[in-house]
Amino acid sequence: MRTERLSPCLAVLAAVALVGCGGVSSSTSSTPAPVDVGSGQLQGAGATFPEPYYTRAFFAYNQKYSRVSVNYQAIGSGGGIQQFTKGTVDFGASDVPMTAQEIQAAGGDETVVQLPTIIGVEAIAYNLPGVDKLQLDGPTLAGIFLGTVKKWNDPAITALNSGSKLPGSDIPVVHRSDGSGTTYAFTDYLSKVSPDWQSKVGKGKSVQWPAGVGASGNQGVGQQVKTTEGSVGYVELAYVIQSKLQMAFLKNKAGSFVQASLDGATAAASSLTGVSPTNFSITDDPGAKAYPISSYSWLILRKEQTDLTKGKAVVNLMKWLVTDGQQYGKDLQYAPLPKEAQQFALDQLEKVISGGKPVLT
Repeated sequence: MRTERLSPCLAVLAAVALVGCGGVSSSTSSTPAPVDVGSGQLQGAGATFPEPYYTRAFFAYNQKYSRVSVNYQAIGSGGGIQQFTKGTVDFGASDVPMTAQEIQAAGGDETVVQLPTIIGVEAIAYNLPGVDKLQLDGPTLAGIFLGTVKKWNDPAITALNSGSKLPGSDIPVVHRSDGSGTTYAFTDYLSKVSPDWQSKVGKGKSVQWPAGVGASGNQGVGQQVKTTEGSVGYVELAYVIQSKLQMAFLKNKAGSFVQASLDGATAAASSLTGVSPTNFSITDDPGAKAYPISSYSWLILRKEQTDLTKGKAVVNLMKWLVTDGQQYGKDLQYAPLPKEAQQFALDQLEKVISGGKPVLT
C-alpha cells in the first residue's frame, strides 16, 4: 500500500489541529479528531484560598489549549459570589457553597451549578521568635480569637506547651477583613470545638470579630502575621509555606497534635460520604491523622450558557480541573478530590446546557 508523505506545512499543522495546506486523507492518517473545548478568555473571581492552585492549573490548561485563557481575580469568596450574581464573570469561586438565599439572589436553584474542585488546609500561623514548636487545642484557639486568652504565657497555652519558654507579651490577633470561605472553615471549626464561640460568634464567611485586626485575603493575613511579632492568624497552607511562616500544631479530635498538611487534609476528607453543596464540612474530623481545619473549595457557573463556544470553554476547563488538573495541586499542598467528590463534580457539569442541549458531549 502506498503511504503518502505530508508536506512540511501539513506535518506541523496536522499536529496542532488536523488542518493542512491541502488536507490529509483519512485513509493515511491515524491522528484522532481534536476535541472541541471551546474558546475565549474566561473571567473568574473569588476565593483566595485556592488561588495558588488555580493560577498554576489555569496556566497549564492554556499551554494545552491555547484558545482558552483564564483571568482569575482572587478577591475572596464573598466577592466571587457577588460578581457571579451580577453576571460580570463566567464563573465564581468560593470555599463554601452558596447559601439558599445567595442562590435565589443569583436566579434560583435551576440556574446555578456548584462543584468541588480541590481540598485545602488552613494553618495557624504565628510569629514567636525562639518558639519553634507551639501546640494549641480548639478551645484555647477559640479563646485567643475571642480575646479571653490575651497573653502567650496564659495558663491555657502553657499547659499545652510544657518545657517551652513562652513570653508574657500580648497576642495580636489577625483575621480576614473580607468575606471569605477561609473564614467560614475557620469559624465552622471553632463553632464545633467551643460552645462559647458558637454562642457568641458562630460561623460564616463574615462574622463580628471580638478581637484583633483585619487583613484582606490569605496573603494579607500572612503578611500581617509575618511583620507583627507575637501575632497569630489563620492562613491557607500554601501561603504559609511560600512566606516561610511558623505554624502551630493543632490538637485534633483523636487527641493527636498535627500540623497542617496535604495528608491531613486527605484523611479529613476520607470520612465524608455524599459530598454536596449541603454536605461539605470536613472540619474537626475524628480521624487519627486528620488535620482539623481542612476544607473543600468550589466553583460556581451558570447552568444555561448563552454563548455555546464560551460555554464549552468553561465546562471543559472545569472537567479537566477536577480530573487531570488535580496533579497541579500536590506541590502546593492541596489534596486531590476523592473519587466520590470527583464524580459528583462531573455529574454537575453534565447538567450544563446551551440551547437546550448538554454542553459536554
